Amino acid sequence: MKKTGMAKSDAKKLMGKMTAPGATGFGGGDAIATDRREQRKRDQALGLVPFAVKLNGALVQQLQALAKAQGSDLNQLTADLLTKGLAG
Repeated sequence: MKKTGMAKSDAKKLMGKMTAPGATGFGGGDAIATDRREQRKRDQALGLVPFAVKLNGALVQQLQALAKAQGSDLNQLTADLLTKGLAG
């Protein structure tokens, strides 16, 4: 590869890192990762476990609207609904 081709390739890699989702520029990514890591530790201490499911879009909209109407968190609303559903 020619020297100019290598420089162009390096520039593309650099631009990709700068425009990556969640990137706030150079050095900004460390603060976000630390906050996420601390949040994971807090969640684990509370006994919370991430649980991904695929739901119909209309159902998700209903859940979001209900959470907003109740002024609660979507996670808390979903946990409450699952608890009630499993109890009865």
